[in-house]
Amino acid sequence: MSTAVRPWFVYLIECRGGSIYTGISTDVEARYQAHLSGKGARYTRMHPPQRLLAVIPCSDRSTALAAECRIKALPPAEKRTLASEHPYLSRTDPAATARDSRA
Repeated sequence: MSTAVRPWFVYLIECRGGSIYTGISTDVEARYQAHLSGKGARYTRMHPPQRLLAVIPCSDRSTALAAECRIKALPPAEKRTLASEHPYLSRTDPAATARDSRA
């Protein structure tokens, strides 16, 4: 049994219609897939996800929950600014792959 602490993340999803959903998870890619398949939050079932905008690492669940709460209170323009500062790069993104190979 592993005792390793899993990192938590706050993520922002752009939904159909331009709204932004904010959530937390230890596995953002799996959680995003759940949102896409209709098994995520009620909000994303009513407002289907268009793309994952940002992923922000947090030290623990408590920190992630506090950050999620603060982000949800932001106006949409500030959420988009925050997303531009923490863009999501998927593992299949060629730019991310090129950066990883240089590291």
